[in-house]
Amino acid sequence: MKAPPTPSATRRTARLLARLLVLSSVVGSSACTSCSGDAPPSAAAASPSASSAARDPALAARLAEALASKGKDYVPRTRHKNADGSPRFTNRLILEKSPYLLQHAHNPVDWFPWGDEAFERAKALGKPVFLSIGYSTCHWCHVMEEESFEDEEIAAYLNEHYVAIKVDREERPDIDAVYMTFVQSLTGNGGWPMNTWLTPDRKPFFGGTYFPPRAGVRGARAGLLDTLQELSTHYTADPAAAAAEAGTMTARLRESIKPSAAGALSGVATVDRARALAAQRFDPAQGGARGAPKFPSGFPVRALLHEGARSADAGATAMALTTLRHMRAGGIYDHVGGGFHRYATDGRWLVPHFEKMLYDNAQLATAYLEGFQASRDPSLEATVRATLDYLLRDMRSPDGTFYAATDADSPGPNGKREEGLFFTWTPAELGAVLGADDAAIAARTWSVPGDASVEGRSILYEQTGAGPSDREKSVAPDARLEGIRARLFEARSRRPPPLRDDKVVVSWNALTVSALARAAIVLGDERYGRAAVEAATRLVAETRAGRPLPHQLVDGRPLGAGFGDDYALLAAALLDVFELTADAAWLEDAIGLMNELQRSFVDETNGGYFLSATTHEALLVRDKPADDGPIPSPSSAAAVVWVRLYAMTGDDDDRKRAEATIRAFASTLEERPLSLDHMLLAIDEATDAQREVVIVVPEGGGALTASARPMLDVLGRAFVPNVSLVVAEPSRLEALSKKVSWAKDRPLKGGKATAYLCVGQTCKLPTNDPAVFETELRESMQTKLP
Repeated sequence: MKAPPTPSATRRTARLLARLLVLSSVVGSSACTSCSGDAPPSAAAASPSASSAARDPALAARLAEALASKGKDYVPRTRHKNADGSPRFTNRLILEKSPYLLQHAHNPVDWFPWGDEAFERAKALGKPVFLSIGYSTCHWCHVMEEESFEDEEIAAYLNEHYVAIKVDREERPDIDAVYMTFVQSLTGNGGWPMNTWLTPDRKPFFGGTYFPPRAGVRGARAGLLDTLQELSTHYTADPAAAAAEAGTMTARLRESIKPSAAGALSGVATVDRARALAAQRFDPAQGGARGAPKFPSGFPVRALLHEGARSADAGATAMALTTLRHMRAGGIYDHVGGGFHRYATDGRWLVPHFEKMLYDNAQLATAYLEGFQASRDPSLEATVRATLDYLLRDMRSPDGTFYAATDADSPGPNGKREEGLFFTWTPAELGAVLGADDAAIAARTWSVPGDASVEGRSILYEQTGAGPSDREKSVAPDARLEGIRARLFEARSRRPPPLRDDKVVVSWNALTVSALARAAIVLGDERYGRAAVEAATRLVAETRAGRPLPHQLVDGRPLGAGFGDDYALLAAALLDVFELTADAAWLEDAIGLMNELQRSFVDETNGGYFLSATTHEALLVRDKPADDGPIPSPSSAAAVVWVRLYAMTGDDDDRKRAEATIRAFASTLEERPLSLDHMLLAIDEATDAQREVVIVVPEGGGALTASARPMLDVLGRAFVPNVSLVVAEPSRLEALSKKVSWAKDRPLKGGKATAYLCVGQTCKLPTNDPAVFETELRESMQTKLP
């Protein structure tokens, strides 16, 4: 039995890790937009084919069977192919469902999926674990795959000295959260790809984001191969010292991720402080937060719109609208096909990373919808429609749910994937598609050539702040410009498209359902309403059948247990569908999801909700996110739903749960309220006068019928947040009132749609007159809670 490591041994470990951090300081800093090929493998390198599959005939047979099942049209994603086009290497990832894992199924690396088998093998062999986490549309994940994981020398070293594990962060956000926290604490930054070195008991001892393949590439003093070699040597020389250091780091990780104690209930002062902080960060020239890169999720647009409406704060509204307009004009927006790219690498929203994520587009559609309501700016309405139409056209699955993302890269004429190629143009390409006159209009309208380009190809964007003469020169009549756009779209559709990630993530779909349902109510577009109901019906199919909510659907089948954000965001979406349809089943579904969230995800000690349930795999730590990232955290989403349920049902338990959730993050809301911008919406609603609106329509009507539109158009024209809405016929109101008591005794007046508005404990007289209803709504904004 080995003696425990001495203090000097652990100090040597710490010095080694510090030196590696310095040597690999290029990690996460590269800005190259294309991927270079690898150097040929060393003649002395071990063959990557000396893998576990080569040693295990049963495994080899399973992999061969899985490969054969792909069919004759299957194209392996690898440069290592036999003369007949078949892959030279196939690893265990061929057995997985994740699109990201399948991208790596033909690397020469002997990848394992996350699971006991990999860690037991590492323990039996006395080897460390190399854990690599990414996602299918991550540009730098592709770069690292091509540079390192397709490199036979690096693969051979990994196979000989490590057990290598691949994880899709979108499939297992709980695993990603744990090791990302470690990498951020170790290096000061995070991102994907994310690579971590673990002991066989899953404890991390080193990590980083992108590593170039070797020393000297992109200025790195140590690349992936150098780091793998040094850490393997260190681990093999003294596994006990490495394990002790990993234990120390894990203890620090657990302490850093430990939930804070609950505090005082945050109120209006918190929202006001967040507004002041947003003003300090605001970029008045370009919108959003100052500096680069610019993320749409990096500025609290919806919170500012709500604050502007509640407090008549024109400055808050202006910051939000300026941001929305500049994003819409920039290259981050797809001016040909609609929808938004992930983020802009510059400070002007011009040069994006070109992947498109479902969650970004769903949330931006909602933000633009509220911006349109607040401003009546037709360009914002057009952006809502173009974004939702893009999702319906390009991202919808046969069962009505929505796919996860599309890649930044697409194949060029030589077959090599290049970032942005699908979305960018040259003047010659515009001329070939449009002819000289229309090409000139397109070039002036979308700045071709302009100062936004990638690999010499122009990114389409609109000039902002142009003078009247510039605008006159650049803008064609709407009909002609739409014709130009349609021809560009048709020509672009003949290009090889970016890869699409076809998994269906429940939480991201929930955000999409919310956007569609709200747009159907505000804009009166039945397509959006039908799409919202169809997607919601599929998403609740499992729970309605008495089965657990899944985290995702792959090929239409449930995969993995739902996480906290899946439950809370789907409940929020079902409340939106309930307001669209007045079908009480959706309200019951939402209540059931929230009750399960309370049973299986709640932090009983401090309040708020963990990402994973008590039934999920137990990891090193159980994460309770204290920030809203690209999507709302489980706790922020839950706080909003509890407040809305209390407004709907009057159940005081819902109010108590909302308050407990907000109290759980008192310290975060005090120190950095903008990190919980979605929770600010819950605080806003909880501290505002609640508006109850019942619109009674003739029999056979509903929210999407012509009889309801005059009253719903009033709601669309006036941005009045914190409205609970029921639109139904008299025959349905009696049943609805069993859950929504304020929908009781609301008769139809004069055979026409009749609006009932109550604010707090005070109700207005019913009216058939949209103008009267509009006046009442605007007056309701003056009502404040005592």
